[in-house]
Amino acid sequence: LKLPQRLIRHTRPLPAQRARPSEAGQAMPAIPSSDLEDADFWEYTQEAAADRRARRLRGAAGAAATVAAAISTGIGLVIAVGLARHVSSGSNAPTAAQLARIEPQALLEEFAAQDDPHWGCGLLGWLPGITQDGVASDETQALISALKAGSTLGKVSYWNWNLAPESDEGKEQHLTADFVFMPEQWGAGVVEAKYVRQAGVANFSDSNGKTCPATMGDIFLGMNEPDIYGSCMGNMFGECKAPCDKAALAAGDCPEAHLHGAPGHANVRGQCNCWQDSHATGVGFWPLEGCASDQPLPQMWKDDACVASVMAKWRETAKIAVSKGYRYLSTPLVAENMDFARSFIESACATCHDASCGCPVYVGFHFYAYDCQPESTGGYATFQKRLDAVKAIMEKHPFVKGAIINEVGMLNCRGQASNPICIPDSGDYPATSQPDHSCPANAELPDGMASFMAKLFDMIIAAKTSDGRPVVKGFSWFNLDQAGGTYNLQLFDEQGKLNKAGHAYMEGCSRWAQSTRASFMKKQQ
Repeated sequence: LKLPQRLIRHTRPLPAQRARPSEAGQAMPAIPSSDLEDADFWEYTQEAAADRRARRLRGAAGAAATVAAAISTGIGLVIAVGLARHVSSGSNAPTAAQLARIEPQALLEEFAAQDDPHWGCGLLGWLPGITQDGVASDETQALISALKAGSTLGKVSYWNWNLAPESDEGKEQHLTADFVFMPEQWGAGVVEAKYVRQAGVANFSDSNGKTCPATMGDIFLGMNEPDIYGSCMGNMFGECKAPCDKAALAAGDCPEAHLHGAPGHANVRGQCNCWQDSHATGVGFWPLEGCASDQPLPQMWKDDACVASVMAKWRETAKIAVSKGYRYLSTPLVAENMDFARSFIESACATCHDASCGCPVYVGFHFYAYDCQPESTGGYATFQKRLDAVKAIMEKHPFVKGAIINEVGMLNCRGQASNPICIPDSGDYPATSQPDHSCPANAELPDGMASFMAKLFDMIIAAKTSDGRPVVKGFSWFNLDQAGGTYNLQLFDEQGKLNKAGHAYMEGCSRWAQSTRASFMKKQQ
């Protein structure tokens, strides 16, 4: 699924599409102990990595000053000794007792400096309580602080199916300096270079031409859900499953879908006008230049010419991204078909194993369970299969760093086996029957949506390759209200206070961060 934030330009437009705005159409011209809190742990690893690189240039004298500064700013004696570990000699060498405490910290420095970021828990959707200049309310900052503790970057990842923060439903997406933004090329065409911001830069221009205090990440995400046909969003969701073809247009049989308003109906072949006042859940809904059928992407691996067209466009996008400083790429963000992601990696990475040739090192996928019954409808089993699929890819291709799962939630409809296209409110627990439009407590979810989150984090924490690498490197809850067929998955209530799901997300993310820290230390000792 689910939700590109604007109309999408397609590389083979139908006649009625030609006047539509461009796809990017934007307004902008060891210490694993009580000595450190969890939030301090990851922040310090980043500081230590930066300090380590700087010390190579400054020498021991500069490092001594860094140690003194560490003490004076309250980082603590143990950290200060850890900083000195690699530069002290002679009379300045630490004692044996100190060394016993220092070695874990030195390992953490190595972890922070390696080329394998742990992105941790991320966010999407509107976040209350953040001003344009990046000041967060106490409630929102509490969530931010909890989440950034699980990232080796010391920041919370954020994405929005686009190249920069923007306005959605009339609300501007404001971020603070504690965020790192992950841009995505939603479509299958070549990204427009003028809209790709420089990677690694803070205070970049958002899609409204305003300054965003966040840092633009150095990862570039692939197209959205090419592996399924999807549906048109809005009043024909679940019923309109394809754009109108030439015959429908010629016959005037092309009903227009709308993001809002009374329910509408597609034509008898499930087609509609999804390009003027609505948009599709994913790029698999649309045609593409160089491919034979009207919806070619879900079956593209059976069409060599289509594969060649898609991969050529992706390599051009990757070339633009690399020129702007992006170091990492993801696969297309698949909805369900993990073989699609595997095939994409094997095609894109035939000549190299990094971004220079368009090779993704992260597997991007989405996951939704159904009808507040993740056990009986097979949700947990499906999630485990996807984790296992990424594990298999990582073990076959060791250059793959892990999974970024950046849409996770619960669909408000019957299970997929009996309802392949989600018709909202079709299940046993319709959202409209619940006071908060979320999952109620039931036999499978005794604590409602919080139980669902807790189980997913249990599975994420347990997912490891045979050589001990964590399978999941990034995870983002679908923080939206009944969008794309979901329940209300927002983390805040209408007053901007963290709700039960928000607190559960904080708890799950904290457990994951603690586990990642402990696993690394155990592996290195």
